[in-house]
Amino acid sequence: MRALVLSAGLAALAVSVGASGAKPVTFEMPEEAVPAELADNEGEPVVAACSTCHSLEYITTQPRGKGPQFWRDAVAKMVNVYNAPLEPSDANAVAEVLAKRFG
Repeated sequence: MRALVLSAGLAALAVSVGASGAKPVTFEMPEEAVPAELADNEGEPVVAACSTCHSLEYITTQPRGKGPQFWRDAVAKMVNVYNAPLEPSDANAVAEVLAKRFG
């Protein structure tokens, strides 16, 4: 009974919204600011590819001092598991920049 009442309520809402002539709202997201740890000409363009899937701020919250292999593995996981759109040479460049910045 509860599902029926909910369905009827949603249907009534849909009809009333449709009848009011409401139009979809569109908006543009602002460009993401590059975190200070990543903001320089050397690493910024390379690491910018990471923002295709997540914020660049996310990178800055990762553990420090894990070494180059940690970053190679992290980037490989992004490419192989999550299908990050990086060519192998770009993935290596990203891993190098992250290892240099965050150890």
